Amino acid sequence: MNDPNILYVFYHGDPVLIGVFVTLLVLSIATWAIAATKGISLVETRRANRRFLQGFWNADSPQALRDVVSSGPGPLAEMARDGWHATETYPGRHDSSPQGEQRLEDHMIRMIRQSLDRQQLRMQAGQTLLASVGSLAPFIGLFGTVWGIHNALIELSILESVSMELVAGPLGEALVATAAGLAAAIPAVAFYNLFNRFNRLLQQDLEAFAHDLHAYLMHSGHAPGAAGRQTGAFPLPGSGTEPTRQGA
Repeated sequence: MNDPNILYVFYHGDPVLIGVFVTLLVLSIATWAIAATKGISLVETRRANRRFLQGFWNADSPQALRDVVSSGPGPLAEMARDGWHATETYPGRHDSSPQGEQRLEDHMIRMIRQSLDRQQLRMQAGQTLLASVGSLAPFIGLFGTVWGIHNALIELSILESVSMELVAGPLGEALVATAAGLAAAIPAVAFYNLFNRFNRLLQQDLEAFAHDLHAYLMHSGHAPGAAGRQTGAFPLPGSGTEPTRQGA
């Protein structure tokens, strides 16, 4: 065989080198599939969060607010539902004493924090595979190159005469394994960094809303025993003074 051909290894049926190329192909397909899925999911998530925040802060009645929370899409809406559920199913004694309010607040903070952690774990789905492909694919390709060169040298050692044409073909196909490893790793690293950036931005939105949700539930009368509290400590939906940082 004189002309380099990436299918050379499949023609000759070396199991190890075939396994290297098949593994890299599978990893590359998985990388692009995860990238497409997460890309669409992140765009939809940001749109859903934006729509929910607009409906949440612009609700002009308790019933309208409850409808927005119960039917809103996105992680912010899910966290709001978890916060509402935490206040409505509080297992402790409902009273207005400082101890009772502190127990209620601790319970609410735990529930909102757990919801926040669940949303963050959901956003990080697929990140481990991208990181693994980015770190392992170059070494898998390098292993295929070393193995291919080893087999090529063994075959050439039994020949009586060796020419450049005989050497270039097998060694060229072996070196392609390194290029295949890099071709699988580079997109994985790029997508990992990109999605990591988007996840940090979404995490900031979640943490900011978690703080506002906690303050709103504790001071708006939605928490058990909160009807007698002052509501001016935190802006109510529809008041026109909602926090501007939640518009992301």
